[in-house]
Amino acid sequence: MKKDIHPEFHNDCAVTCACGNTFKTGSILKEIRVELCSKCHPFYTGKQKFVDTARRVEKFQERAGKQTVASAARKGKKVKKATSAAKKKEKKSE
Repeated sequence: MKKDIHPEFHNDCAVTCACGNTFKTGSILKEIRVELCSKCHPFYTGKQKFVDTARRVEKFQERAGKQTVASAARKGKKVKKATSAAKKKEKKSE
């Protein structure tokens, strides 16, 4: 291996989570800050927690609700043709 091209490896890297959990690991960095760790991640805890500060989930649900209402109100060409044909048939039978 070539000398002086590899970064310095630290065996006592401190990892700090936003929840307050800290642990030591090996890394080329001396300190690492993370948002989720095994103590607070939903996969490991079994509790689902939404951190939705910008109302993104609610806004998406509102838009999805509006689209289903709009798509139900609008008719396709085949439906329009079938209804007009049925109306013509009724007029002829009268």
